[in-house]
Amino acid sequence: MRDILLIIGLFCGSFLNILIDRLPKGEDVIWGRSHCDYCKKKLRWYELVPIISYVVQYGRCRRCRKHISFQYPTIEFVTGVAYATLFVLYGRSPILFLSSLLLFSAILVIFIADMKYQIIPDSMLVVSIVAVALCAIALGASTFQLINHGISALAAFAFFFFLWIVTKRRGMGLGDAKLAFVLGLFLGFPKIVEAVYFAFLTGACVGVILMLTGKRSLKSRIAFGPFLILGAVLTIMYGERFMELWQKFI
Repeated sequence: MRDILLIIGLFCGSFLNILIDRLPKGEDVIWGRSHCDYCKKKLRWYELVPIISYVVQYGRCRRCRKHISFQYPTIEFVTGVAYATLFVLYGRSPILFLSSLLLFSAILVIFIADMKYQIIPDSMLVVSIVAVALCAIALGASTFQLINHGISALAAFAFFFFLWIVTKRRGMGLGDAKLAFVLGLFLGFPKIVEAVYFAFLTGACVGVILMLTGKRSLKSRIAFGPFLILGAVLTIMYGERFMELWQKFI
């Protein structure tokens, strides 16, 4: 079953690539046929086989010979591995497994779409909220936990909405506030605070590096959504260790 999920994940990754490139542009994600980004040639079915088509075509369009973005096989591979891994972790609980697939897929689309187009698709935020709700049902969240996570979501949204207003809509996007709401709903308190801290820390480090290398200036906008997501991941992985170190200094 794990191998089947790996294959399904590869094809789902191909669809996630469609969402990444079409949702920010407002294009149809169901009926519109895939095409080359350069010559606009419609792709045939054998040019859409995950990873294999990319390898067979040496990463180039069959018509114009332009390089195909490495994003496509990378997303396919990552999604395939993630789906198989999530099955191993949560496969015994159908609802928890489904919610983890939905949340991973939506967050991945948000991460790449914001990094590439500086747009966070609202539809993926809705999918994320549904996934978090299913997760709460599967885990049997208590009333206290529901209140905690609900307040955390509202507080995170309010914080970034305030930044959006203060920076006159230039320093932060409204999409960042919406994403913070989703992450607050998922993480609760105090983890959402840790996630925001990690987000600003990593964002500042990357921003300084980009300015030192001349790729960005102080006036340049940098997508913050990916840093929020990275902050959430770091919190899940190292949050407890971070809190232990923090308590030693206070």
